[in-house]
Amino acid sequence: MNNPSVLLIAVLLMTTLWISWRWLSLRRAIENFAHAIRRAANEETSPLEIDTAPREIDSLSGAVRALTISQHNRQLTLQADHDRLAALLDQMTDGVLIADPAGRVTFANPAAERIFDIAPATGRSLVEVIRQHQLVTTWRTSLQTGQLQSESVELSTRNQYIQLIVLPDRDNPGGSLLLAQDLTRVRQMETIRRDFVSNLSHELRTPLASLKALTETLNEGALEDPPAARRFLQRIETEVDALTQMAAELLDLSRIEAGQITLNLARTDPARLLRSAAERMTAQAARAAVTLRVDYPADLPPVLADAPRIEQVLVNLIHNAVKFTPPGGEIRLSASHEDNSVQISVRDSGAGIPEESLPRVFERFYQVDRSRTGSGTGLGLAIVRHLVEAHGGKISVKSREGEGSLFFFTLPLAK
Repeated sequence: MNNPSVLLIAVLLMTTLWISWRWLSLRRAIENFAHAIRRAANEETSPLEIDTAPREIDSLSGAVRALTISQHNRQLTLQADHDRLAALLDQMTDGVLIADPAGRVTFANPAAERIFDIAPATGRSLVEVIRQHQLVTTWRTSLQTGQLQSESVELSTRNQYIQLIVLPDRDNPGGSLLLAQDLTRVRQMETIRRDFVSNLSHELRTPLASLKALTETLNEGALEDPPAARRFLQRIETEVDALTQMAAELLDLSRIEAGQITLNLARTDPARLLRSAAERMTAQAARAAVTLRVDYPADLPPVLADAPRIEQVLVNLIHNAVKFTPPGGEIRLSASHEDNSVQISVRDSGAGIPEESLPRVFERFYQVDRSRTGSGTGLGLAIVRHLVEAHGGKISVKSREGEGSLFFFTLPLAK
């Protein structure tokens, strides 16, 4: 074989090898591009690293690389938005539910599971989650009409008041978005407000009616009878004093509840508080033929307290005990060291409190026995509770009807 033939064969062989190599390079680059595009289509969350591509398809390589980076950035943004929305839904106090066209819950935030008392709610039938006929009817009405529907119901079995708002899911025809609000606390506040107005009206009506009757009697001729006039004037003074006390206690309670009082906290000897309160109430206890005793250990540690305010608490508790303890009964003031606090107790041997009344004794205007004369305004124990809690303490009551009552509260130790 002559040299030209050998050279030609060599050139053809080299050309074939070069073409094969270029074809393989192009094929590998195209496969990489295809893989990158598939990942972008499948919303992969990281950009594709593409090997160096042949010059012939550099522009295509750059476009695919830009596409994957752009898709990656979009996915990061969407993930961040999703995380923020998930955190918001988790922290909401309102319940959020999403139901598919088959009526199955596909999403429920923690508040929804708490309100409907079922977990997990996701994957269950919406009827199984709600478990209330009126609310289920509201959901079905929204599905039928394609309109927003709202319903409020009281769940007597759980002492709960719920409002449900149902919206059609525009992104998922046949699906529903549901917002559940627990309005129990709102209803309780409305009830408290109504009770407050009603009780205040009742408490004002009695002394005002008495004042009106007394003044009418005086105008009709009782002024001409000096002894009778003095009696009527004394009764008028008593009623005015009662109204003045009510106004003062209302103002005091309002300031305490609004946090408008300043406690002058200082190291205080709890034994001195007990002795001082007992001295102030000794005369009243004696008039009622009730024995008042004070009992405490000698090594009581000092507490952090506003002494006049805690003395007010004790006087109020002793005053109540005297009113409801029959002649010959006993009231005992005591104190003891309990962990990081001092517990102060007022125990009486009086009429006691019915079990059903115990949860309400610290409410404004609540009176266990309204028929009892001179029973007070019903504000004292509410003031007591707020003052103790303002000190960082807790107050409780134990009682049985006919066996007396025990009121006890804690005060933090002075550092």
